[in-house]
Amino acid sequence: MIFITVKFTVRPERSADWLDLVDDFTRATREEPGNIFFEWSRSVDNPHQFVLVEAFRDGGAGREHVESAHFKAAMETMSYAIASTPEIVSTEIPGMDGWGEMGEVSPREA
Repeated sequence: MIFITVKFTVRPERSADWLDLVDDFTRATREEPGNIFFEWSRSVDNPHQFVLVEAFRDGGAGREHVESAHFKAAMETMSYAIASTPEIVSTEIPGMDGWGEMGEVSPREA
């Protein structure tokens, strides 16, 4: 599994509409056969920063993603809304195919 996390710091005037701006890209990526998950969150420390957590089946699926028309279109669109170059962590995790359960905590009755 290829696991990627990207921090996007967005121009303040674009923060309110960021998720709408990336909606087509998000939907198209989630429909890719090699996509495992593609999830956006907003930073609790910086209201103008969004964090993307994504995973792909393997390197080939990741390559297909970055070579897709929707990826290229999204990078063009995003370039007008970001305040700085996004920060990324990308790594391969052998033997994983999605989220696992955390063993250190589980739900209990209140």
